[in-house]
Amino acid sequence: MKVLIVDDEYLELEQLSYLVKRKHPHWEVWTAEDASEAKRLAAAHRFRLALIDIHLPGQSGLDLAGELRQKQPNLSVIIITAYQDFAYAKRAIQLEVLDYLVKPLIESEFDQALSKFEQKHPEASASSPLIRSALDYVHRHYAHKISLAAVAAAVHTHPAYLSRLFVEEIGIHFKDYVNRYRIEKAKELLIKKPDWSMARIAEETGFSSQHHFSHLFRKYVGIPPTTYKETNG
Repeated sequence: MKVLIVDDEYLELEQLSYLVKRKHPHWEVWTAEDASEAKRLAAAHRFRLALIDIHLPGQSGLDLAGELRQKQPNLSVIIITAYQDFAYAKRAIQLEVLDYLVKPLIESEFDQALSKFEQKHPEASASSPLIRSALDYVHRHYAHKISLAAVAAAVHTHPAYLSRLFVEEIGIHFKDYVNRYRIEKAKELLIKKPDWSMARIAEETGFSSQHHFSHLFRKYVGIPPTTYKETNG
C-alpha cells in the first residue's frame, strides 16, 4: 500500500515517515515538499492515504487535497497543521478528510488516525503476497459472483488456509470484506450516477438482488441507500 506525505519541512517529513513505518513497515511511503511534487507523484502512483500539511509553497494543502481526491476518489486524507483555525477545520470537513491533526503531533493521536484509516480500509493491513493477491482478485471481480473457493483457486491455495490467513491479516472474514467493499463501491455510484436505479446499482456492485443490497447497506452504513443518496447527492 502506498502512502503520500506532503510537508515543506524536511524534519516533519522524516518524523511522519518514521511514525508510519514504525507501525506499518510494509507500507510504501513517498514524500513531497510542495504541491507540484505531490501532484507529479500522484500522477505516477495510486495512493491510498495522504498526510498533507495545510501550509505549502505555492498552494494550500486543503486545495491540494481536493485536487488529489478528484483524481483518486478512494484516497483518504489526513490534514496536518500548526494552526487551530476554525475556517481550516470547516473546509477539511467539507472535503471529508479522515482526520485533522494539530502540530506538534502527539504520537497517540497520530496512531489513532492511522487506526481510523485501517478500520475504513482493512485491506491496508495485508502484509503477505498471498492476501494481497486475494484482495486484488476481489477488487477486480467484485461486480461478479465471488466465492472463497474461487479466490483460493485463483491464488493457488486451499480455501481453509486462505480463510484463516485472511482473518489474521485483515481482521474480518472474507465474506464480510467482500460485502464491505461492494458497499463502498455502491456508495460511489449513488453519488456519481444519480439517475441509476437501486436495482442497477445493486447489479453493478455484485449483489444478488436489490433487497439484499438494501439490507446489507443498512447493516453496514446505518441508513438505507436512498437516504444516503439524498444526504450526499
